[in-house]
Amino acid sequence: MERPQNYRFQQGEKILPFAETEYEARLAGLRAIMADKNIDACILTSMHNVAYYSGFLYCSFGRPYALIVTQSENITLSAGIDAAQPWRRCYGDNIVYTDWQRNNYWAVLKSVIGTGKNVGFEGDHLSISQMSLLNAYLMPRDTLDVAPQAMTQRLKKSPAEIDLIRAGAATADIGGYAIRDAIRIGAREIDVAMAGRDAMELEIARRYPDAEYRDTWVWFQSGINTDGAHNPVTSRCLEGGDILSLNTFPMISGYYTALERTLFVGSVDVASMAIWEANVAAHEYGMGLLKPGVSCAEVTHKINAFFQERDLLKYRTFGYGHSFGVLSHYYGREAGLELREDVDTVLEPGMVISMEPMLTIPEGQAGAGGYREHDILVITEEGNDNITGFPYGPDHNVVG
Repeated sequence: MERPQNYRFQQGEKILPFAETEYEARLAGLRAIMADKNIDACILTSMHNVAYYSGFLYCSFGRPYALIVTQSENITLSAGIDAAQPWRRCYGDNIVYTDWQRNNYWAVLKSVIGTGKNVGFEGDHLSISQMSLLNAYLMPRDTLDVAPQAMTQRLKKSPAEIDLIRAGAATADIGGYAIRDAIRIGAREIDVAMAGRDAMELEIARRYPDAEYRDTWVWFQSGINTDGAHNPVTSRCLEGGDILSLNTFPMISGYYTALERTLFVGSVDVASMAIWEANVAAHEYGMGLLKPGVSCAEVTHKINAFFQERDLLKYRTFGYGHSFGVLSHYYGREAGLELREDVDTVLEPGMVISMEPMLTIPEGQAGAGGYREHDILVITEEGNDNITGFPYGPDHNVVG
C-alpha cells in the first residue's frame, strides 16, 4: 500500500474565536513585517503565534506543528492524529502530515516553501535540532528570527481581543466568588480550587457555546504554600488565621486572564494586617501609575521606592505586572510588556497589563506568608480601565 506523506482532511464547519477580518488584519501586520525584512515565508511554530495568526491552538504531545505564512498563503500544518479538527479551527488552509516516514513534517514545509528562500522563524521556540532540519530541508538563502517583531505586534490588542479579555476578567471574578464561598476551616485546598474552576468553566461554556474548553485552572494556596505565586494546589486543610492566596485563571480560546487576591481565614493578626495593608497601598499606587507615555521601568522604580520607604522592598520576589493575550502557564509570553526594571517599553492605548505587587515574608517572621493583589487594566487614551471587579483588601477578604 502506498501511504502518503501528507493529505488534506476537511469536514465540518469552520469555527473561529474571532471574525475572519480579525485574522486578515493580524496576517496583514505580519506580512508587512515580512516585506520590510525581505522574508519570503514565515514558519511559526509556537502555540501562541499559531493561535494568534490562525485561531488554531494545537496540542503537541511531542509532535511539531506550524503555521506557514507567505504573501499569498496561510496554511496550518498539523499531525494526522488530530484529523480535521485543525482545519475546522483555523483561518485559512490546513495540511496534515503523516507519521509513516520520519520528517514528513519538514517534507511538507519544503513542498510549500521550496528551497533557497529567505525564511522567518521563531528563535525563542524552534529547538536546535529542528533548526538543523530547517536548514537541511529548506536550504534557505537566509534566516531571520521574527519572534520579537511578532511579539511587538501582539502587544496592542484589537477591540475584539479586548472584548474577549473583558469576558475573561468577568469569568475570573465568578471563580473568585465561588472560591470565597467554599472557604471554611478544615476544607482542603484542592476542594476549594475545584469549586472555582468548575464555576469558571460553566461560565465560559455559557458565554462561548461554540468554543473549545480546556486549560482553565485555579491555584489556591494556604499558609506556607502562599510563599510562591505559582505554587500548585495541595490537600492541605485550612486552619483559623491562615493567610490564603486566591488565583483564578480562565482560558478562552488561548487567551489568559487572571484574578489574584490575599485572604485570611477568620481573623488577621496585627503584623499580617500591617503588611497586607502596605501591599494593598502599593497595588493602588501602582494602578494609578499605568497610563500612556509611561515606561514599564518607570512604573517599577516608583513602586520600588514606595516599598523601600517602608523597608519592604527586600520581600519583593518578581515584577509588578505583565501583558495579557494569547498566553498560558505553559505557552506564550509577551516579555516586552512586563513591569520590571529592565523593560523600557512605553505604555500605549490598547495594551492590557496587570498590576500585581507581591511580598513574601519568610516563615518564622511576624506576618509570614505571601501577599498578592492582581487587577487587569486596559490602557486608554486618558489613563486606564480596570476590568477586574472582585474586591481586594481586609474589608472584604477575611472569610470563613
